[in-house]
This record gives sequence, structure tokens and C-alpha cells, in this order.
Amino acid sequence: MNNYFRITGYYPQADVCFIIDSYGKFNELYDFSSYLIDKGVKVVKARAEGRFDFGNIPKAPPDNAYLILRACDKGQPTLNGNTVEVNGKTYSLRS
Repeated sequence: MNNYFRITGYYPQADVCFIIDSYGKFNELYDFSSYLIDKGVKVVKARAEGRFDFGNIPKAPPDNAYLILRACDKGQPTLNGNTVEVNGKTYSLRS
């Protein structure tokens, strides 16, 4: 299974941000992104495995039924160069 995706999003209606993973629910990153956008989420960063380093958030086991919420917090996520942080959970983006 090679469809591990990670998205950092911001939901303005509730002023919350999150890091959420999908490992099997979606076949393409754009399907995952579109799903969240349809729910009113602003996608801040979106990456497929190989385009990010897991940081202090370990890789989740495959799950084709659910999304995996990795971190959440009030306000916007913190972006510092290539590092994304939400409530102490971090990961790094690759080009």
C-alpha cells in the first residue's frame, strides 16, 4: 500500500488546526484534499509519503476506513521553514 498522505489543515469556523493522516482511505492526495475542502477546511500543507519526514509523529498502521488525527490545537498551525508544528507535534516537508 503506497498511499500514505499527511495534511495540515485549518478549520476557520472553529479556529482550529490539525495534522491528519490517511493510509488507505484515499488513492490520491487530491482526493484526500478535496474531501477536507468540501468540509470547509483550508489545506495548509499536503504531502504524500516520501515528500515529508515523519518527525515526532510515527507512521500509522494502514486503515482504509478512517482518517488518523495526529494533532490538533486552537488557531493556525506553526510553519517554521520546512517544519510544521501543531500542539508540539512536528514534521518536516521535503521538496
